[in-house]
Amino acid sequence: MQKVHWAERIVVDPEIHHGEPCVRGTRIPVAVVLGSLAEGLTPEAVLHEYPSLTAEDIQACVAYAAEVNPPFP
Repeated sequence: MQKVHWAERIVVDPEIHHGEPCVRGTRIPVAVVLGSLAEGLTPEAVLHEYPSLTAEDIQACVAYAAEVNPPFP
């Protein structure tokens, strides 16, 4: 699987969704995508619920969360 560079797909803009990180070109917050995955939805189910997303967008959300909130040492 090819690495997704989250900065190409995730934006933080005060004019969009109060500055929450969102998937570029949408108003879908990263937190919504991650929350859906955490609730047990598969990536395919997330894509079905949010048809404007791509599999790479979902990967970018996960990569963003991993980089912004790294695990404890």
